[in-house]
Amino acid sequence: MNAVLKYALPSILGIAVLAIWEYLVRHFDIPPFVLPAPSAIGGALAENFTSLMASLWTTLRVTLEAFALAVAGGVALAVLFSQSKAIENALYPYAVVLQVTPVVAIAPLILIWVGFERINLALVIIAFIVAFFPILSNTTLGIRSTDHNLIDLFRLYGASRWQILRRLQLPSALPYLLGAMKISGGLALIGAVVAEFVAGSGTASGLAWHIVEAGNRLEIAKMFAALGLLAALGIAIFSALSLLEWGLLHRWHESALKKQG
Repeated sequence: MNAVLKYALPSILGIAVLAIWEYLVRHFDIPPFVLPAPSAIGGALAENFTSLMASLWTTLRVTLEAFALAVAGGVALAVLFSQSKAIENALYPYAVVLQVTPVVAIAPLILIWVGFERINLALVIIAFIVAFFPILSNTTLGIRSTDHNLIDLFRLYGASRWQILRRLQLPSALPYLLGAMKISGGLALIGAVVAEFVAGSGTASGLAWHIVEAGNRLEIAKMFAALGLLAALGIAIFSALSLLEWGLLHRWHESALKKQG
């Protein structure tokens, strides 16, 4: 019963909100260029379905490429930090600087340096910058949080640094990494959308360009349709990563074990 309510309640609430939205727009005769009704948004989605799906795939591809690079780069650098304190002291401050610098401020520079003829590469780089730091910081924290008594036990039995890392530290850091991936996946999508906004001029064919184009033409229903697809994409990414987290942790980690009683 609890599982049914878990999924039924959000669905019921969403349907109720849409119904109230539809009623208010019709009752107060709100112009569609101010706030379209859900039925109008659905019609715009159906009318522009092919182009919106193509743009959805473009945005998803950029997001996944940036996310994969962020995971690979963040884990690799965290492992490097765990093996050398000097390297961590030298590089970590620059990672923080990259994190706190607004991506909107540096995105135009990246587009200029990479070139508009390689716009997709520029989009991936911008999205990667946004998604990278949570992976690095959480994985580094996870490796540092390994039980020192277990590390001493491994050393007592003659384990090498590589064996300690592979068999103890990385498994201990896995929950931290998976938690960071759920954050980073959403940030990669945000970075891809921001990059498409900055690119502008029709050079990017993702959902963000559809939003800009629809806004310029006052096609607000189409804009809402694109926004809805972006929200659905973000939910799908988060859900997929949550499922991955459960699949990897539910047999052994406290955060995913079913509570008794």
